[in-house]
Amino acid sequence: MRITIAILLTFLLILVDSTPLLAKAKTSKITISGAGLKRPIEISDPKILTVFSVWTGPGTSGADRQGLIIDWSQGPIRETPNTLHKYQVSFYAGDSGHERIVYVVYYVLNSDAGSDYVYLPGQSDEWYGVNVHSIFRGDEGKWFPAWNAWERVARPLIEKAERTDSDQSR
Repeated sequence: MRITIAILLTFLLILVDSTPLLAKAKTSKITISGAGLKRPIEISDPKILTVFSVWTGPGTSGADRQGLIIDWSQGPIRETPNTLHKYQVSFYAGDSGHERIVYVVYYVLNSDAGSDYVYLPGQSDEWYGVNVHSIFRGDEGKWFPAWNAWERVARPLIEKAERTDSDQSR
């Protein structure tokens, strides 16, 4: 009887826990959408995707000072940034044709000189469930300084896309 229960529990744990294990596949794509963008920006360069892995930072086995697109070393910021340029950054994982969103954050360009910011959706936010299903970081619902490596990638892409969208609407 004990063996049957043990086998049944093991089988149930495999079924329940299989999605998070599959979710830890390599990041296959990052998209940036929102604010003034007419269509999402897609980042699929493997060199860039390796740098901005979902599976880094708090809630993972690593003690990364920078990871995802956040500079974790500075900790959360106290004041919510005021900005009109808010973007949704979605991280996808899986093989081509079977990719799915595994993590979503919000990125804001700081209109003043200084750091951009990243928001980890909190419990009342749309993407919270998806995020904590992949990784529970313990910092959900907080703003953080963006990692400067991310700023160097994202800002030019966003500025170029907004210029292109602006030129096409004339």
